[in-house]
Amino acid sequence: MNLLNRLLRKSEAAGSSLTPELTRQIKESFDNASHDEEHFPTTIDPRIQHVKLLLREFGDLTNKKVLDCGCGKGRFARVLLENHPTAKITGLDISEAMLKYLPTGTTPCSALMTALPFANNTFDATYATESLEHAVDIETAVAELCRVTKPNGKIVIIDKNANHWGRFQTPEWEKWFTPKELERLLKKHCKKASSEFISYWEDVKPDGLFVAWTATR
Repeated sequence: MNLLNRLLRKSEAAGSSLTPELTRQIKESFDNASHDEEHFPTTIDPRIQHVKLLLREFGDLTNKKVLDCGCGKGRFARVLLENHPTAKITGLDISEAMLKYLPTGTTPCSALMTALPFANNTFDATYATESLEHAVDIETAVAELCRVTKPNGKIVIIDKNANHWGRFQTPEWEKWFTPKELERLLKKHCKKASSEFISYWEDVKPDGLFVAWTATR
């Protein structure tokens, strides 16, 4: 039994709604998407507010352990490494095809967000950028993100606001959440958690679609 199947069994045992069939569908979808550079690029403009927020919240990552959860091709990890070359970044994704594009210097890991294969208190900083929406069992995924983050470590989640649901065509499993919903889940495990609306560009006013949640474990 491979690692992904073992993690799926673990997730099912915990009562997750992420069934084997749905997991296969999600994995296949992102394996196929790995060939789509236009919509799933390997790089990202460092001027984008998503990137700036991560750099601002995490601060100095010299020799720090960082988890990019739902990393895709590692576009955010690339920027973090450019700014902090000694950071020890693990890129986790359900799609092994996506992980093949990770930048040199990162550690790839194929796993589910609802059953992270790491010990408690492993990472100094943890983030999920537009990936939590694909976790299906959001509460379990948030608990896992918090569990593997060290006490006083930082957690950043950037995703879409449920109040704007319907603006895009989405896969059947995708879930969005309101700022307060995710704050509540984070506060179950963290000292503090807050949210703010962000846009892609500094000179563009946020329209409420994208939300950044930040928490201190």
